Amino acid sequence: MGADPTTSTGPAASEQPGQSPGASTSAVPAPGETLVRVTRSGGFAGQTHTLVVKGDGSWSRLGAKAEPEGTGKLSQQELAALRTALREADFARLPRIATGGPKIYDGFFYTFVHGGYEVAGEQGSLSPALVRVAEALPPFTQG
Repeated sequence: MGADPTTSTGPAASEQPGQSPGASTSAVPAPGETLVRVTRSGGFAGQTHTLVVKGDGSWSRLGAKAEPEGTGKLSQQELAALRTALREADFARLPRIATGGPKIYDGFFYTFVHGGYEVAGEQGSLSPALVRVAEALPPFTQG
């Protein structure tokens, strides 16, 4: 258990062959540890926002320069839905970069960090499981 692997910028999943699939993605982080960190960039306005959700469901939204933009807390039902989406996404088996989807002009690029794994891709290339993770998150912008 120890240190929170989701806050590191260490090697990608493909570079961690010793880790068994789903080992850290099914573990429940301590309330103050990061459950998932997702950065969304692009869109019509070319904005970047990051959501950091902790194990207790508390979350914070950061702007492009990591400045705080808001905080909140997921309900128990919302947190359970996010945990389910993360578990079903099976980060250990996802490609590091999602490709192959249709080009969405002015679309978003997402980077997900969960359980020691980092996966990324354009909006149109995300797997259905990653789309469910994105939909289970708090809003990336206010209002």
